Amino acid sequence: MAPHGPPRLPPPPSPQWVIDLNNLPSSRPRPNPSIPDPPGFSQGSAGKGKSSKSHPTPTPTETDDLFLKKAWELALAPAKSIPMNAIMMYMSGNTLQIFSIMMTVMLFMNPLKALSTVGSTFARFDNERTHTRLWPVKLAYIGLQIATIALGIWKVNGMGLLPNTRSDWLAWERERQSLELSAVALQ
Repeated sequence: MAPHGPPRLPPPPSPQWVIDLNNLPSSRPRPNPSIPDPPGFSQGSAGKGKSSKSHPTPTPTETDDLFLKKAWELALAPAKSIPMNAIMMYMSGNTLQIFSIMMTVMLFMNPLKALSTVGSTFARFDNERTHTRLWPVKLAYIGLQIATIALGIWKVNGMGLLPNTRSDWLAWERERQSLELSAVALQ
């Protein structure tokens, strides 16, 4: 039985550039020998995608320096968000609205989460050679997280939620005892 429906057409032929890329010669002659190869390029690796030069393996000191550089980048990342958070806190106003309350809560939650995971955050950079050199990095990270929390405290104070005036503590004030009494004298 023949299948029902229209006859199937053969696939269209591939474009010429696809055929040329699939059939590259193993070594092509250079089009202009007076132009030098770019740095890192070798003629033997033209079609392979990898350089035939072997790169020297980095020494442990170089690896540790790279680890510390990446750790400093990670530690200083919160500093980039502090100005943005400060502008957002200023722009949200000091009234008690859901937006300003959510922004303030996030200003406390994110640094507290980050402070609770400092060890695991820098664990990938920690080894026996970088352990002592990693302490200033961790302290800088902790300091920036504390600065973000201080920004949140500033915002909470601006909203009037910190009990820092005498009128906030009137419930615990004792009644003043009079030193003198005055009375109306009727004659």
